[in-house]
Amino acid sequence: MGHPQGGTGGGRRDGDDGLAYGGARRFIRALPPLVIAGGVAYDVATPASYTAAPLFSAAPLIAAPFFSLLTTLLTGIAAVLASVGLHLYNDTASDIPGLTETLTVLTVSALALLVNRVVRRSGERLASARVIAETAQKAVLPMPAERIGGLQCAARYEAAQADAFIGGDLFAVQDTPHGVRLVVGDVRGKGLEAVEAVAVVIGAFREAAEQERTLEGVAQRLERALAREGMRRDGLDAFEGFTTAVLAEIPRADGSGTFGGFVRLVNRGHPPPLMLYADGRLDLLDPVDPALPLGMGDLAAWPDRAEARSYPPGATLLFYTDGLSEARDAEGFLYDPAERLAGRLFPGPEEVLDALVGDVRLHTGGRSTDDMALLAVSRPAEGQPERRRTMPVVPPGRPRHRP
Repeated sequence: MGHPQGGTGGGRRDGDDGLAYGGARRFIRALPPLVIAGGVAYDVATPASYTAAPLFSAAPLIAAPFFSLLTTLLTGIAAVLASVGLHLYNDTASDIPGLTETLTVLTVSALALLVNRVVRRSGERLASARVIAETAQKAVLPMPAERIGGLQCAARYEAAQADAFIGGDLFAVQDTPHGVRLVVGDVRGKGLEAVEAVAVVIGAFREAAEQERTLEGVAQRLERALAREGMRRDGLDAFEGFTTAVLAEIPRADGSGTFGGFVRLVNRGHPPPLMLYADGRLDLLDPVDPALPLGMGDLAAWPDRAEARSYPPGATLLFYTDGLSEARDAEGFLYDPAERLAGRLFPGPEEVLDALVGDVRLHTGGRSTDDMALLAVSRPAEGQPERRRTMPVVPPGRPRHRP
């Protein structure tokens, strides 16, 4: 009968969910001819006073929202022909009830074509809206290049809602005269107000990263940008529009193209990044002095202090939002990225993020409730091979922790 319109809807369907979805599609595809065949069998098996006209009318209506215009038309023609043929078989084609039933099936088939047209136009509008949303995401939150200032970069944005493209999580990487600078953050709230705040933070970072001499100065520029927008827009006030963020700066040694072996960090209330070393060791880069998120300067104010941490060749810095660290499985256990990655080796940042995304989906069973942004930045070692052996993320018999 043809194929149902549309695709999978953009949702995650793995394992049993994928099998169930495929079975549902096959059932829908077979339903219109089964309904017509069932109507014919019912009419033949029952006395002439019984009619299968409701089943013949239902077939094109079932096809209308799921199939193409041609398939809906063919279903309607098949239903009308089945109705006429059965009335001829029962010698009731010229009776008033027989004519009325055939006219009813014909009318419903015509209405099914109209329904199909409306559904197709709605689908086209939805597809256009998705294209606009994707374009807006690329404009507000562009993916970083694979190599920036000699570093290898990879990023992922996983929206909690299947049809969402951007929310309140953000990341940006920029090569500046002061080194490679980056920000990863999470805006409180959802919807358009969160997207507006993301645009404010990213825009302020792009400018400040080039102009400010210190990483602390960049953080203060972001603070002032949110405060300024909070005065201008009710949706970005200090209490509702705060942003947790971690800023990093990887300076070059003596202005050369090589790096000085350390990274500076300013953490404003954000989950601490992870340092994955080339030998499988892992450090959690907790801040020495916790600080309030950006946008909460009216509650308390103290100078930012960047903390320097070792960043040797071959190491990978992993930044993430709480959509990763607060992901729960069916029993309520939180996902612990440090535990899952400790002792594992990866060829590069892309493989780290691929493993994390797949692993957290397994952990949650595909039931994510929050957006998740991931950014991995690797410092290549001199003479390092392009790929190394990748070990599984999930060790057998891992311990689990409740919140």
